[in-house]
Amino acid sequence: MSFDWDKFRALLDESYQWPDYYEFKFIVKDADKQVVLDILAGYQIVEHPSKKGTYVSISARKLMKSSDEIVDIYVKMAPLKGVMSL
Repeated sequence: MSFDWDKFRALLDESYQWPDYYEFKFIVKDADKQVVLDILAGYQIVEHPSKKGTYVSISARKLMKSSDEIVDIYVKMAPLKGVMSL
């Protein structure tokens, strides 16, 4: 089953008026977080490590011009193993 990016894009367009700020949230193994941070370069980043330090929650906020920019980030994250999008 594949994700319906067109439906997601339509929901974003109903909820936001572009340009607008959007906040991404990801959970990733601490050892793999740099890959996520590289994709999110230029975003306001807040990191919260798990109690054991195995995982890190990454919140990333940025002014987005359109829903296409948001979908592009999720598409880049999708093939990364161990990255959970919230």
